[in-house]
Amino acid sequence: MPSLILTALEGLPEVVEGDDLPALVREALARTGIALADGDVLVVAQKVVSKQEGRRVALSGVEPSARAIELAAVTRKDARLVELVLRESAEVLRAKPDVIVVEHRRGWIMANAGIDLSNVDAGGGHALLLPEDPDASCASLRAALADLADIGVIVNDSFGRAWRNGVTGTALGVAGLPGVVDLRGRRDRFGRELRTTEVAVADELAAAASLLMGQADEGRPVIHARGVPYARRDGSGRELLRPKSMDMFR
Repeated sequence: MPSLILTALEGLPEVVEGDDLPALVREALARTGIALADGDVLVVAQKVVSKQEGRRVALSGVEPSARAIELAAVTRKDARLVELVLRESAEVLRAKPDVIVVEHRRGWIMANAGIDLSNVDAGGGHALLLPEDPDASCASLRAALADLADIGVIVNDSFGRAWRNGVTGTALGVAGLPGVVDLRGRRDRFGRELRTTEVAVADELAAAASLLMGQADEGRPVIHARGVPYARRDGSGRELLRPKSMDMFR
């Protein structure tokens, strides 16, 4: 029977700017007893990538703009955090107490431009921005491990959704596998042609991996997946972004 096997890699340390992430992953694979095979996928938490790439910002060095101060009063958030959100955003879509939803400058619709304060540092004085280019981050890690196997890589983050409660893992960056698989034109089991079905494969994998990663103090930022049931191609996270003209929630 088809199976998808997910395994959290063991013993990854707290990652800091400039760390050799591929080397840390190699060590964790060996520690966990996994030998990479062609077609495997590694799902990597956004925070690990952001920390390694130096995307941590000290709030003490952020000067809020007038717009940030205005939105901070509405949202009851730190004006310095709001300023960072504005810098990372193309447009503010909603702002109310405890919530600010934006279009990130890379196209994602998300709360706080994906900027996080949890699991960043012990003192709480820093914020963590998303990776500058998650697709490039995935491609870099994939290339660095290419001597082991031809794998796929996903950088994932936790997103809320406009029509559902709670957060779920979502693919920011993708390399070595499709972001979306288009099933239009195929037939179902009764011969009916599929007309609209497109599968967000990278998001489904990101969500599955998030079950093992956790959302608090679990410390499991890299998940190995084996048995992904779709044909390989080199996709990207950009495939998952719905054009504004087709966005029914704006």
